[in-house]
Amino acid sequence: MKSNFSLRGLLIELRTDTLSEKAIPAVSVGFTTGLGLLVAQIAYATFIFSGSLAPYSSQGVGLVLFGNFATCLIIAVLGNYRGVISGLSPALILVMAAIGLTIETESDALFVTVVAALMIGAICAGLIFLIVGKFEFSNLVRFIPYPVAGGFVAGIGGAVCLASLSLMGVDTDWRSISSLVEPSVFWRWSPGVIYGVILFIAMKRQSSPLILPVSVVIAVGAYHFALGALDITGDEARAAGLLLTSTSDGRLWPSLTPLDFLNVDWTALAAQIPTILTLVLVSIICVVMNIAGLEVAVNREFDWDREFKATGCASIVSGVGGGTAASIIVPASMRSELFGATTRLTGVVTALVIGSALLFDDRFLEWVPVPLVGGILIFAGLSLLDIGLIKSRKRLAWLEYGIIVLIFFTIIVFGLLEGVGIGMVASLMFFALRLSRIDVIESKTTLREYRSNKFRPVPDRAILSQQGDRAVIYRLRGYIFFGSVYPLVSRLRQSLGKNTSPVCLMLDFSDVSGFDFSAVNVLSRLLQSAISTGVTVVLCSSSDELVNGLKRNLPLAEFNALQIESSWDKALEQCEELIILAWRDEESSGDDRRGSLLERVSADLEQYLEQQIHFEELMDELRDWSSPVHYSEGDVIAGPDAVPIGLQLLCKGRASAYDAKGVRVSQITSGEVIWPTISEDDRVVSVIADETCETQMVTPDTQHWLENHKAELAFRLYRYLLAGRSGIQPKADQ
Repeated sequence: MKSNFSLRGLLIELRTDTLSEKAIPAVSVGFTTGLGLLVAQIAYATFIFSGSLAPYSSQGVGLVLFGNFATCLIIAVLGNYRGVISGLSPALILVMAAIGLTIETESDALFVTVVAALMIGAICAGLIFLIVGKFEFSNLVRFIPYPVAGGFVAGIGGAVCLASLSLMGVDTDWRSISSLVEPSVFWRWSPGVIYGVILFIAMKRQSSPLILPVSVVIAVGAYHFALGALDITGDEARAAGLLLTSTSDGRLWPSLTPLDFLNVDWTALAAQIPTILTLVLVSIICVVMNIAGLEVAVNREFDWDREFKATGCASIVSGVGGGTAASIIVPASMRSELFGATTRLTGVVTALVIGSALLFDDRFLEWVPVPLVGGILIFAGLSLLDIGLIKSRKRLAWLEYGIIVLIFFTIIVFGLLEGVGIGMVASLMFFALRLSRIDVIESKTTLREYRSNKFRPVPDRAILSQQGDRAVIYRLRGYIFFGSVYPLVSRLRQSLGKNTSPVCLMLDFSDVSGFDFSAVNVLSRLLQSAISTGVTVVLCSSSDELVNGLKRNLPLAEFNALQIESSWDKALEQCEELIILAWRDEESSGDDRRGSLLERVSADLEQYLEQQIHFEELMDELRDWSSPVHYSEGDVIAGPDAVPIGLQLLCKGRASAYDAKGVRVSQITSGEVIWPTISEDDRVVSVIADETCETQMVTPDTQHWLENHKAELAFRLYRYLLAGRSGIQPKADQ
């Protein structure tokens, strides 16, 4: 669903939202959602800027909060859905953290180099989003295979859970599992895990935006109460890694100045190109999945191109300001729907709450317990696992679900890049397998079931009735590629391998969308084999791509032996000619077949001769009231451009009737009627002479005169017309 928007229109919307009855719930939902996002984004930033980047955690928090503020505000104003909430997706933090962990450079350049990599990733992702939206490519990227996306989400969720344990001081090597129950280690991770699990359960059962901020206040208070009861001071807790530490002196943003980027280690940054590309890829997956998820959740159809443009603008602004790529947050956006806050004001208020934190002194971070950060990461990881592993199991077949599990374990054991590669390969193999199971043969018939519109004499019709099964016709469909061409060729070989080989093999490609190189190559070998056994191959509606491919793969003599026809009717006519010619060649060796044919058609011949006698008698009686008209080959006998116009009875020659697309509907022979006008529902629009023709024209005035003065003759004429010898009625000029 496309929607137009302009700056003036957006200002009017915001003013209307501010004055509407939805303003109060919008402010309420926006404020509480902003508090929840503020806590979550601080946790994500702390994780991204951990390890060797821990001395810059406050600056990192400022950059992430700025990015969240910018994207939430811009997408709220420019996005398709009113009430949308945006921010940094937990699926992205693992890739961002990997950049910080793998950059090897001097300590002074480390932070600025990592920030430069994240900025480049955000700006590149934003540019791609803008291109997708500007040129309306959303339909090309929105169909990422669900098993791949689900596997990414599940794998990242599991990795985030493990990373949260590492953040809380746990060795995540499987050989160190026994150390988890040691008291000194247990009390580091257990509070965070317990908090994360309880928060996950609570958020699944209730959708209130107050759960996260209220639980954070309770958890922080309880944690500091416990520290006080154990007589542990704040400095001692921070020294032991139990509380976060502020690392800057002043506001959280801006964290860098343009001069700081002179310290970027460009060599180390260049080595991060694969990881940055992975960040862009995962950003695309997040945007696609979140837009689709919100569309389903609120039961509305979105303008995907507009959403991509809005997300692209937000990511570029965020990246230029040192922030990160972000996307729609589905659970938070759903609250706008649930609480009647579907206005742009909701997202604006949320953004302002997050933006206000950028003005604070970073010392408030010193009150945040590390287990709280770990617990929020556990909550985020469990949410991703729920989406990727649990919910998808009910929707997918075992084979598709197996791809999700494979990607999940690959990411956990080997890493995200390996998981991306395995996922794409597994999905391509699965796609090829599923596509190869689609039968590209729509139907298999013979000339006994289908005939061309060409008029055939009675003996030829009898030959086709008797010998029609010697022309095998395959109607093909879909895309023929290396996975589906071998089952197709196997079926075709069965037709060629019978005791009595067919005279001709007709392949109809009207409903085939395309071929790959392997398919053309394999088909070429089959056609070569058929031609070598004396079978004539007739190709119908074959594309230039196929014809050129066959020409390159077949010897010239065998390519020239192919009968290539542009339409279904012409291909059938060619097959009929081959069957009739083959029968005549075979019957020339003896008289038994001729006698059998005469017995078969004697009754039809007698009826045909009687009809011709009746027609000739009628023509003799009409001779004085009709005028002869002669046509050369190619002349228009009837139709919009025909002159003169009147009822015509064909006495000599043959003509063809065509529809509006130029396809022959039938062939007209001696004794048949050609009408000057037809109804709107008739197929025929013109009749054209196939050879020199002669007709007898009966004008409308003559018909009226016969009705008044020669009623008996007019009655015989109309009875002949109503007998349905042809029913050909070409359309007159309107």
